[in-house]
Amino acid sequence: MAIYEYRCPDDPPFEAAHPIGEAPDTSPCPACGRSSRRIISAPHLSIANTAAFRLIDSTRRSASEPDVVDTRIPGSPRRVPPHSSNPLHRKLPRP
Repeated sequence: MAIYEYRCPDDPPFEAAHPIGEAPDTSPCPACGRSSRRIISAPHLSIANTAAFRLIDSTRRSASEPDVVDTRIPGSPRRVPPHSSNPLHRKLPRP
């Protein structure tokens, strides 16, 4: 089934589903019942709100903005970075 758009002379455009290639040139308006002509409109090809699109989007985004990965094993104690006694290291910025 394909979705076709029709324009009523008095009301806003509306959509109707028909088998591909079997859509009539005119359809009754659901609001007023007048005969409305089929119009050419952009196809509805968007998959923007599907799980597949979210996966593709996150894959593309991870190429330039990768997730921060912690290398420690879950449940293991957190490693403390070694302390340096060098006085020059105190001037370095801390993370």
